[in-house]
Amino acid sequence: MSITVVLAIGLDSPLFDAQRRVLQSAGYLVTSAWSVKTAIDDFTAGDFDLILLSHSLPIEGRERLTSLIRASGSRVPVVCTTNSSGDCDTFADATIGNEPHELMREIEKILAKQARKPWAGSNVASRRLARA
Repeated sequence: MSITVVLAIGLDSPLFDAQRRVLQSAGYLVTSAWSVKTAIDDFTAGDFDLILLSHSLPIEGRERLTSLIRASGSRVPVVCTTNSSGDCDTFADATIGNEPHELMREIEKILAKQARKPWAGSNVASRRLARA
């Protein structure tokens, strides 16, 4: 069984906490970052299958993080949450709603699509466990 590792980034808010708990209850291993600096440090030090940017972060922070991730050569999907169906962060791979059922449904679709890409290979968490 592979483990999906998510870097979830957002400001300390009840909504961000709820999103993190939903991911954990679905079996994802979640690293939470409460600031852009912490997120950069965590991203640099870890292997992640998905980056989840909460809409609680200012748009400049979400865009900066996405740019840094792409500049590193990483192809990990960057997903932003929104509280409005009309919002869209064009710099992200996807913008999804923050309701738990929508969050999980869309993340599962994104991860399945990512797994079908030729470079996806095996799950980074599986590789990490194999090295341990």
